[in-house]
Amino acid sequence: MTGRIHSIESFGTVDGPGIRFLAFMQGCPMRCQFCHNPDTWDIHGNVQWEWTPEELMAETLKYRSFIQSGGVTCTGGEPLVQPEFVREYFRLCHENGIPTALDTSGAIFNDAAKAVLEETDLVLLDIKTTDDELHKRLTGVARTNNHRFMQYLQEIGKPVWIRHVVTPGINDDDVHLKAVAEYLSGYPVIEQVEILPYHDLGKFKYEKMGIDYVLKDVPPLSPEKQKHAVELFRSMLKCPVR
Repeated sequence: MTGRIHSIESFGTVDGPGIRFLAFMQGCPMRCQFCHNPDTWDIHGNVQWEWTPEELMAETLKYRSFIQSGGVTCTGGEPLVQPEFVREYFRLCHENGIPTALDTSGAIFNDAAKAVLEETDLVLLDIKTTDDELHKRLTGVARTNNHRFMQYLQEIGKPVWIRHVVTPGINDDDVHLKAVAEYLSGYPVIEQVEILPYHDLGKFKYEKMGIDYVLKDVPPLSPEKQKHAVELFRSMLKCPVR
């Protein structure tokens, strides 16, 4: 078994608690308009490594002294495009006493995804919107699996950190923000929520790959708008919001 790995980062500080080793997996079923990693979409695209779980584990252990306060995070792309690989890698992490986190869109929900969750200590789940039509327009896929994924995490009591990207003119108004916050309030398993401001730092990748960047005329979210979104979520949720 080998996994297609786009890249790794040995000193991650924003994808889970503590300092973390990050594996960016290749492949994603979504085509989010605000994605800053379009080079990870195609599972057959240009990857840096094709490693076995054991080879990725060996690379991870080189940084054990750095990540002992954190762990590892599989991100992407969408890690659940390669579920068997991620599950085995996470199993090896646990054998070595290393905590695991899965950064996912929740776009894939099946038995293979459930098996990965058995070896996952923390889920970082993207919630794009609660508007079905908007979700389809923003991501290219239906919201159904994302919702089922969230329900399943609550059912099995899996710790979750939510990530919500706020994009000017699309989902930054109070109607959308309140709808998402109200939705999240129904899931006690959520430990924290992170409000992520839209940015266009990945725009150059679209130009290089010859892909039309749909949001090219959308400005980055202002600090004031981000602060407002954070305060609104804090007023409606019991968990920390940042």
